[in-house]
Amino acid sequence: MAWVLALCLSLPLAPTPAGAALPQGNAVKDPAAILRNALPVEAPQLQELQHRLEDTSTDLRAKRWSALNSTVQRSQSLLTSRRSDILARFAPEDADRAEALLDQLEVELQSLAAGAQAQDREAFLSSRREALATIGTAEALLVGPFPFAIPSEFDALPRLLGRATVELETTRGSLTAVVDGYNAPLTAGAFVDLVQKRFYDGLPFIRAEDFYVLQTGDPDGPADGYTDPATQQVRRVPLEIMIPGESAPFYNQTFEDLGRYKATPVLPFATLGTLGWAHSDQHLDDGSSQFFFFLYEAELTPAGLNLVDGRYAAFGYVVEGGEVLEELGVDDRILHARVVEGAENLQPHA
Repeated sequence: MAWVLALCLSLPLAPTPAGAALPQGNAVKDPAAILRNALPVEAPQLQELQHRLEDTSTDLRAKRWSALNSTVQRSQSLLTSRRSDILARFAPEDADRAEALLDQLEVELQSLAAGAQAQDREAFLSSRREALATIGTAEALLVGPFPFAIPSEFDALPRLLGRATVELETTRGSLTAVVDGYNAPLTAGAFVDLVQKRFYDGLPFIRAEDFYVLQTGDPDGPADGYTDPATQQVRRVPLEIMIPGESAPFYNQTFEDLGRYKATPVLPFATLGTLGWAHSDQHLDDGSSQFFFFLYEAELTPAGLNLVDGRYAAFGYVVEGGEVLEELGVDDRILHARVVEGAENLQPHA
């Protein structure tokens, strides 16, 4: 039984309090940037470099090359002057890798400076992409032990204690997604567990035009999700949403329930290919296997304003294959899905 209609029809049912529909400013729409920002790390110098480079987009659109030159020069100076402080944050076993990453970043910033000086937009974008990827790799090295305890009532559920990369081959081409267990361990864990079980192989897509989602994961037969062969019961996954500044996700509570009407989750529905976990309109905790891709439309989803954040759990982002995603419809299906990185982060239960 597919829940795609329930997903669409349930969103407008809850009344919106006065003021809750105000946009939250310029939402970050780059999935790589969202994933970098969602890492549970404290790395002030690296994060300052990251945000400086990410914030060059406005100047780049306006062709303010003098400002871009200045930003890159300040970034190079920061890396040089604070290099020892940056390296001091890494564990001894990661020191050599960190040194190599900072050396690589130095070269990439030199290329970025050359692109700015030549006023070459494509070269600048390419070098910025490489530099930000290097910063993200360095930040990921700083993640320590898993940052919170998952409530014991969910001990029987699989959990992803880190991140994983999943490749989905569809009838239109390949998609690559990064799923984030740091902020949605049970949701990402259920998904990766089912990918490993080949549950999604061959399943069709369902498109919900009105709310710009593309859904799949409904198995053949009367069950609306994954039936655990050990219990012969459909496995259920709670609603799981992390809010910035909180130490752990909230479970089975919407933003309306929490009175957090203007909150933006750590993993927002802010970009094409956000992965969301479906549940019925009757219960928050009856999701099992069905998930959807959020098909972001900038004109119809103003920055910081949509009807999905705080009501559904996001658990990852498509990082390659966005053009394929835009072509998929109800006549298409997942041919096969596989975990290409991070399978070791999956635990079958507590």
